[in-house]
Amino acid sequence: MTTVGVLGAGQLARMLALAAHRLGITVRALDPSDHPCAAPVCPVTQASFTDLPAIDRFLTGLDALTFEFESIPADTIRHAGERLPTHPNAESLRLSQDRVLEKQVFSEVGFEIPRFAPVDSIEDLHTAAAHIGLPAILKSRTGGYDGRSQARIHSLEQLNDAWTAIGTVPAILEELVPFEREISLIGVRSTTGEIDFYPPVENLHINSTLYTSRAPAELSRAHELEAQHHARTMLERLEHVGVLCIELFLTRNGRLLANEFAPRVHNSGHWTIEGAHTSQFENHLRAILGLPLGSTEAIAHSAMINIVGAEPPLAKLLAIESARIHLYTKQPRRGRKLGHVTVTDNDPAHTHALLDRLTAIIPPPPGV
Repeated sequence: MTTVGVLGAGQLARMLALAAHRLGITVRALDPSDHPCAAPVCPVTQASFTDLPAIDRFLTGLDALTFEFESIPADTIRHAGERLPTHPNAESLRLSQDRVLEKQVFSEVGFEIPRFAPVDSIEDLHTAAAHIGLPAILKSRTGGYDGRSQARIHSLEQLNDAWTAIGTVPAILEELVPFEREISLIGVRSTTGEIDFYPPVENLHINSTLYTSRAPAELSRAHELEAQHHARTMLERLEHVGVLCIELFLTRNGRLLANEFAPRVHNSGHWTIEGAHTSQFENHLRAILGLPLGSTEAIAHSAMINIVGAEPPLAKLLAIESARIHLYTKQPRRGRKLGHVTVTDNDPAHTHALLDRLTAIIPPPPGV
């Protein structure tokens, strides 16, 4: 029997394990937390991601290793990769963890990016503000998730407070892009070199946290092909294996700008469980094991909404036709993703109407 290990045992590992069950694949996870939400669906070893002896013991009996989020140390992935097939590789992970390196690789493969400048001191921040202009957004160079370690700056008087707010750590100052839409493109590359892409997704973030995703997005074919071309180059250049998600801004003047990428299955791809022939989770497993990729075509118009902070009454969700509910069995906490709901229909207008009914039940993310 094929066995895949996952570093991390949150909701993404949970959904990977559920997809694996359908294929007769066993999943084991490793996570430092006491009660990870993947535990009900797969065995979980409790250990630190930096405990290499524990990692080595965990690797015993695995056919492949993967991870579910970017906070895994790249050195741990590099260490594991010397012992068994580990995907994505340490380089993809390393680049995604550093906003300067991330933007450099975007530029190298042909993506346009927002104007930015590295910031290592308050003096650098003043210089960057003069060069980039305001408004702008200050982001820590490493770490940060769902808006953490970020500060918007609208005036010079806010520079010192923004620098303090992110912890006076290495950062970048980035122009605040007046975008029309937020788009994500999810691609997948196998160990065999096979590459495919899901339809583009339109996302809505509130308080820096993903609230809703709709697929396929209303995006011109030219923009879709442009994004796929650069993403294909990136997948091949990094020798990336598995799912990769690139988040993009479509500006009001029609430019497509790359914002960031995640070298893993992604929240904006949850709709694929019900809305595509093959989910991102199944295709990630297929990719890292060298199996033929499944079709990424959408089978309907889909909309996904995140449940953040508190769970609404289950009966209200179940009363909405076609609603598919995924609860992660996590303890409620402000800003914490507790689950998601997906609706699908052949009529995009009806899908949007179903999403409107969900937004009346599930409030926007409250922020952190």
